[in-house]
Amino acid sequence: VQLQASGGGLVQVGGSLRLSCAAFGRTFSSYVMGWFRQAPGKEREFIATISRSGGSTSYADSVKGRFTIARDNAKNTVYLQMNSLKPEDTALYYCAAGNPRFSISGRAQEYNYWGQGTLVTVSS
Repeated sequence: VQLQASGGGLVQVGGSLRLSCAAFGRTFSSYVMGWFRQAPGKEREFIATISRSGGSTSYADSVKGRFTIARDNAKNTVYLQMNSLKPEDTALYYCAAGNPRFSISGRAQEYNYWGQGTLVTVSS
């Protein structure tokens, strides 16, 4: 499956953005989806994951209550709604698809396919 992320940009502190990740190829609904990010000079960080049906989600503590992951299997797309953005949210955001052992996963090594990344910059 090929993934194409979009929706990044420059936003002020407290603002919102919605990232999208379109999947092309094999059956989208057969994959667990995740969002990760990597800030300059830092390691890749798990942000959110959603099960194949969309019924289960999990978030990193750093974004819980501010970010929401959702998917539309009819449109082969996963979303990341980001609210109350902070300067520390500045990073390159990646979507990923995989078939982990459990219904959701925050472990990058359990994802087989990655998008190209979309840059989010939060200015203060």
